[in-house]
Amino acid sequence: MSDSPAARLQKLFEGHRLTPTQRRIAHCMVRGAAEVPFLSSVELAELAGVSQPSVTRFAVALGFDGYPALRRHLREVAPAERAEAALEDSYNEYQQAVQGEIENLRQLAAMLADPSPVQEAGRLLAASTPLPVLGLRAASSQARGFAYFAAKVHPDVRLLDEGGSMMEDRIDAALYEGATALLCFALPRHPREVVDTLERARRAGLTVVTVADSAFAPVARHSDLLIPAPVGTGLAFDTACAPMLLGRVLLEAMADALPDAQARLEAFDARAAARGLFVE
Repeated sequence: MSDSPAARLQKLFEGHRLTPTQRRIAHCMVRGAAEVPFLSSVELAELAGVSQPSVTRFAVALGFDGYPALRRHLREVAPAERAEAALEDSYNEYQQAVQGEIENLRQLAAMLADPSPVQEAGRLLAASTPLPVLGLRAASSQARGFAYFAAKVHPDVRLLDEGGSMMEDRIDAALYEGATALLCFALPRHPREVVDTLERARRAGLTVVTVADSAFAPVARHSDLLIPAPVGTGLAFDTACAPMLLGRVLLEAMADALPDAQARLEAFDARAAARGLFVE
């Protein structure tokens, strides 16, 4: 397991039934793990976009007498690297965005120290034929990239990257033809349609595997297996290097669970060479 401040904070929140507002505070704290132990309750409330009393209630929900007790605990379990933070202060906004993504990738690498969730996801996705892959709005590129490569090793991948009234029909069709699982990429801002689609999919019997920006994302309670990968927020539009890389890791795990994956790849390479598909 990782010993990073973010990972220790994540462990602190596990096992608690948090309200949506409290999940928002927890998500904010994980993303700012290095600085949170030095914030007042008012500063944390402003950073998370909630009220100061909400921060106090959050601390009590975690079993502390109040926010001061929580902050003392945070300074023990997630000490900030102040020298490193000072160095980051000297970066321009573009460098800070890159550094933020580097930290996101470190968090992902730490999470993957326990490969069992990804391996379980790979088995679930490999066993579903067809395999629906859902991603709307900001997450559509993640879903499309996964589906493109997955189709080279999986016999039937169904990309669901456009919302609307046909979505339920397409999921029903996949179920009728034997689908047992659905892979969802869910990134901020989370479209309501994604939440509604996952709720219907689970109700219909599909096992939902989700890649989301946080374990506290709105899709969490509608997922059977959620694997988090943080997004960068340093630029005007979020960056999603970690979710993209996690998608490739899931591809690897799925391919490992498909007995004919290597044969399919070799057959594709042979056809591509015969067609002169790629420039060497």
